[in-house]
Amino acid sequence: MTFDTLCVHGQDHKYPEASRSITVPIYQTAAFSHLELGHNEHGFDYTRISNPTRQRLEETVTALEGAAQTLAVSSGMAAISAAFELFAPGDQVICSADLYGGTTLLFRQVEEKNGIHLRFVDTTDLEAVRQAVEPNTKAIYVESPSNPMMNVTDIRGCAAIAKAAGALLIVDNTFLSPYLQNPIALGADLVIHSGTKFLAGHNDTISGFVCCKDDEVAERLRVIVKCTGAALSPFDCFLTLRGIKTLPVRMERQQQTAMAIAKWLTQQPKVKKVYYTGLPEHPGYALNASQARGAGAMLSFDMGSQEQAIHVLKHLKIATFAESLGGPETLVTHPVMQTHRDVDPKELASLGITGAMLRMSVGLEGAEDLIEDLRQAMEDA
Repeated sequence: MTFDTLCVHGQDHKYPEASRSITVPIYQTAAFSHLELGHNEHGFDYTRISNPTRQRLEETVTALEGAAQTLAVSSGMAAISAAFELFAPGDQVICSADLYGGTTLLFRQVEEKNGIHLRFVDTTDLEAVRQAVEPNTKAIYVESPSNPMMNVTDIRGCAAIAKAAGALLIVDNTFLSPYLQNPIALGADLVIHSGTKFLAGHNDTISGFVCCKDDEVAERLRVIVKCTGAALSPFDCFLTLRGIKTLPVRMERQQQTAMAIAKWLTQQPKVKKVYYTGLPEHPGYALNASQARGAGAMLSFDMGSQEQAIHVLKHLKIATFAESLGGPETLVTHPVMQTHRDVDPKELASLGITGAMLRMSVGLEGAEDLIEDLRQAMEDA
């Protein structure tokens, strides 16, 4: 089946209902009955462990990412946390220096405390990644494009380095979604999603996914998710399944509008720099085009000063000043004070993330309306 059809119907219809329901039912139950001891014909016992609504969602995302198995969990952060439970004290993980601020906070405050050795490097430089490998390296963790600098990492190149080291490659694919990029096909072992974003796509639920290339790793993760209680609730599974049905049409429209906005921003004297992988002048443009089917709907731009950035935020009328991304509403975020507020200012400065930067998640509003909104918000800035 094509990607679009998989989004609408899933891989198959394993749970036929007497009512012949078009949508997957919400199995809002804590437990399932048994016919007799040792015999469970439907395969479900307890919703923390498995649930029909969640299983349908996991099967759908597995098909979209080309994975062996997928685990649906309570958030993107829960997905990262589960993946890192694969490692033991003393293990090293090489990470992109430019990551979502919440991920950096998790690594600094939790994973390092748990004895994981983290090495932050510029993963756009494969030689820097190669030089960071040690005998105890167990994984390479990247975002591509990164948040918020939109840096592009060579996923195939990192996969080769990881394989040579006997390590896993973990790729956060939230920004592009499986519609535009499939890291497992490029050599990744695990793919992380904040399903809250483009997959669910409506700013109304929180979810996360770990997509696994290998069944053995997936089964280890199922034990971890079962023990930690991180599994996604049936109702949130239903909402995410509903959102996935329109993923292709949303992504096409959103990236089309994002391109129009990015081009317009490059022509504005008050905008010092635009970060969007769909622009030919972006340093990662050719690499992104070689490993993804589009540039997506995320972009960042530099207003020259924090004062001018704040002025824009205060004067937006259609776009919303808010965190998160991937929904039908265009959201504009101030990374330094919001998504990355817990990151050391020196680290941010070294990455080029300043108070002048704004990050934009382009929604489904008309491109002309959003451009006019930005134009009026920049007046007198």
